[in-house]
Amino acid sequence: MSAPWYARARKPPRATGRRAFLDRDTIAAVAPAAAATVVFGAIFGALARPEAGPWATVLMSLIIFSGAVQFSLAGLMLSGGPPSAMLLSAVVLNVRLVLMGAVLRRRLDRPPLARAGLAWFLVDEGFGLAMAARERVAETLLTSGSVLYVAWNLGTVLGVLGGSLDALEEAATSVFPVLFVGLATLSARTADLVVRTVAAAAITIVAALLWPDARTLVPIVAAIAVSLPGRAR
Repeated sequence: MSAPWYARARKPPRATGRRAFLDRDTIAAVAPAAAATVVFGAIFGALARPEAGPWATVLMSLIIFSGAVQFSLAGLMLSGGPPSAMLLSAVVLNVRLVLMGAVLRRRLDRPPLARAGLAWFLVDEGFGLAMAARERVAETLLTSGSVLYVAWNLGTVLGVLGGSLDALEEAATSVFPVLFVGLATLSARTADLVVRTVAAAAITIVAALLWPDARTLVPIVAAIAVSLPGRAR
């Protein structure tokens, strides 16, 4: 598997007696996603605080660490959903993590207990970066997951402390397309894929300006549009 485009000019790490706990290159790569995660965490904090209370909201982010599950739980709490529906929702939304873990399993040269610990940091963005990494996959997963965990909990605290839900939702609507186009760029392994990603970003910006009400749908349409002609070499 070839290295992602942004890592090709990188010099190989010097051999040392021990491995670094966190990978600096991964921190730089995941920083944009972490910034977006702070915004979404703040939205969750502001949304869940009235129903769950400030301490329970923060505790949810510390223990669950899943935006999809936590937003689902917040929605069910707002609508008065039963605990059984909350449990079922959490199970269904986390099934994808089992598949992600199965894909990464063969690339993680760690004993079972260490892999179990890494599973805590398995999120969508970290999975993408780990799949793009040619080496040090475990370090990439640990670093990206740790950074995103801190970002998510920081955002939750900011939301609990009084973030404006309307203002945060507007910021999230703007950040969402940029986040996933950026993740696609970081995962690109060839110049052709980089060009396609940049084209998708350009289409997204123009379409979002011309069609503001469909800003959440535009990235999907742009991704399909740039993937159709030809194929990556």
